[in-house]
Amino acid sequence: MPQPKALVRSAIGVFFEYDTPRIVHIRSKKVGIINRLIQITILAYLIGYVIVWRKGYQQFDNVQSAVTTKVKGVVFTNFTGIPGLDGRVWDVSDYVVPPQENGAFFVMTNVLVTPTQTQGTCDEDPTVADARCENKTCTRGEPVNLGNGIKTGNCIDSTVDPGAKVCEIYAWCPVERADNTTQAPTPALLGSENFTVFIKNNIEFPKFDVLRRNILGFDNDTELSSCRFDPNDARYKLCPIFGLSQIVQLAGTNYSDIAKGGGVIQVIINWDCNLDLDVSECLPEYSFRRLDRGDFSISRGFNFRYADHYKLENGTGQRTLYKAWGIRFLVSVQGQAGKFFIIPLLLNFGSGIALLSIATVICDIVVLYLLKARSYYKDKKYLDVKGEDAYETQDNDSVQLK
Repeated sequence: MPQPKALVRSAIGVFFEYDTPRIVHIRSKKVGIINRLIQITILAYLIGYVIVWRKGYQQFDNVQSAVTTKVKGVVFTNFTGIPGLDGRVWDVSDYVVPPQENGAFFVMTNVLVTPTQTQGTCDEDPTVADARCENKTCTRGEPVNLGNGIKTGNCIDSTVDPGAKVCEIYAWCPVERADNTTQAPTPALLGSENFTVFIKNNIEFPKFDVLRRNILGFDNDTELSSCRFDPNDARYKLCPIFGLSQIVQLAGTNYSDIAKGGGVIQVIINWDCNLDLDVSECLPEYSFRRLDRGDFSISRGFNFRYADHYKLENGTGQRTLYKAWGIRFLVSVQGQAGKFFIIPLLLNFGSGIALLSIATVICDIVVLYLLKARSYYKDKKYLDVKGEDAYETQDNDSVQLK
């Protein structure tokens, strides 16, 4: 076992040593083939993948964009006896809520209308668990859990479910009720599948001072307004006017299914542009997908409530409550532009050339540790040279400089 003093001397000796590469020209078929194969692989990766496929000779800039939308269409509902749906025309002001969103729009496809609600007292919905009072009291001033109002303290007969006892509440009355007397048997606004949406997209690549928009190939407003998107047509695949049923279909969904409970559809506008070509070749590509799965058993679809408020001539406040189901369309813009620039080309080329050193490392491992003549090659590769002022640690066989 080495003595502590010898260990210290060896450690000090390392401080006074210097290693320099030594070129050893080895003539071996095995090693030569391995070396050339590795070099060819690295060069193929550098030229084929990094430079050509990944366009390593270009400088890139991400797209900056703004999106506006305009929905058009009219639908008529004529569900006899259904409140709010008996002989009514619905236009864009009714079914697009809110009128404008940032990069999105909502189209109502189904609705439950509770008209002529006023502030007052009435019986709570018997389907609300906390509303039933057959075996408990109604605490005055307490809100109904998951209900519609505040308990008055009275337990009264339900006007909807004969024989049931429910808490009386102070609320907007009558409360919303979802049954076959208030809901349409099919999605109320299923005709919305014939609506169209105009998606206007303005984009910029600020690094290259390039401005584009997705209205391309149409000479006037008349041509534009009459076009419809067609992914299989060279001209109309650039049309920015889409049928809602077409968007849903291209997203892999049936319109009548999503119309009943609502959902979320993403419209993707992709701008991948090679600015080494003419800027007119910078064109958008559209794709569509449904973001929420339609087979969820819990909290399926998409819905919300809103109300129209107004006052009667006697000053009484009144409102119409809507529970709206529908499709929320999210418009996402992505992409980048590339243009030739010498600096990324040099950086990628230099990085690739540096990878060629991997061939030397692998071949050294093969020669020094795997070949049968590894001891012979080690003797040729490593040479211990002792200078006149060398720090002596122990006797060794070294070449002495004269």
